Amino acid sequence: MSNEYTIHLKIEHLPEGEYLATCEDLPGLVAQGRTISETVGIAQDIARKLIESYIEHGEKLPHTLKKIADEVELNVAVGA
Repeated sequence: MSNEYTIHLKIEHLPEGEYLATCEDLPGLVAQGRTISETVGIAQDIARKLIESYIEHGEKLPHTLKKIADEVELNVAVGA
């Protein structure tokens, strides 16, 4: 089973027209693209590779990285 994490991206619109994404949650994450969507996709791929590298090298993940819960509580309304 794979784990999922939430990160917060800061996306800037550069004067040249491209977008730059950085992430304080994951040091080293820098992504640049022609559109916001492309930039987010690149950032997601870089984040995955950075997290995998932490795990493969037995390093602790940054404490600011938020793991998405493995279990979720849901309220279910049933009409009667």
